[in-house]
Amino acid sequence: MMRISTTLPLRQTGVPDIAMARHLEDLGYDAVGMADFIVGDGTPSFDATLVLAGAATVTEKIGLEFGVLSLPLRPTAWVATQMQTLQHLSGNRVVLGVGIGGFPGSPFWRAVGAPLHGRGRWTDVALQALPGLIRGEPTKLGDQEITLGPAASVPPILIGGNSEAAMRRAVLYGDGWVPSLVSPATLAKKVIRLREIAHELDRAIPSISVGGHAILVDNPAAVESFTQVLVEIHRMSPEEAAAVPVTGSPAQVAERLQAYSEAGADMVGLSLDGGDWMRQAEALAEARAELGHAGKAAAPPRLA
Repeated sequence: MMRISTTLPLRQTGVPDIAMARHLEDLGYDAVGMADFIVGDGTPSFDATLVLAGAATVTEKIGLEFGVLSLPLRPTAWVATQMQTLQHLSGNRVVLGVGIGGFPGSPFWRAVGAPLHGRGRWTDVALQALPGLIRGEPTKLGDQEITLGPAASVPPILIGGNSEAAMRRAVLYGDGWVPSLVSPATLAKKVIRLREIAHELDRAIPSISVGGHAILVDNPAAVESFTQVLVEIHRMSPEEAAAVPVTGSPAQVAERLQAYSEAGADMVGLSLDGGDWMRQAEALAEARAELGHAGKAAAPPRLA
């Protein structure tokens, strides 16, 4: 069955509404996600680890998904001890999505001394060390060997990014690959290449979790604004941009989820834009349920 996740809504004060994590859990969501977009120019942003720690306190089983954590912004040992802590606090519910980061050169990057160049290499080195650090094993970082405790279970590690370098990194170091802002048709083409890379490296094919945006209310202006951003900022063609946002009724959304599944995705994480978050969260859950019922109806009868 297709797994789904979404992000938390914001209160009127602009603060994430942690209590809504429990509502997502009650609706049957597989994970609640938190992006890592700290720019440092006054744009409102929150620390992903702290928000997910808050979500852990009001829930019991829903996954806590980083979507995705910028590894070059943080010392690797610090990331590892945060993941150990969150695993213990949540009962091993962390899903650690990571990436090379999307705002190098921003005020925040410069303020914390994050590398402006070589982010891919930094990320590769961090990914090689993180599992051992989280497991509490003696691990070499630079010229220093450290052991962190208490040891914790290593969470699933998902690698974000649409590039071939990200796909290769996912095959080498991750449990999953997280492309974002892709249509099912585009995803299907990329999955072919992902499988080729896995074959070339003689590695298992990672799971695939798609990140995107949904507007499940009648808000044409929001759809237009979102696609305009894709064209102007992400340099997509108008046709490609129009195919990215998930819109429509629960039945239409179920069709889109099915299309992603057929393209190779195991999970879809959608930020809900355009207002009325509660209604949209319920609509997405309904769409996943419709997809599940359709799959059961289409399944062949079991032989006695």
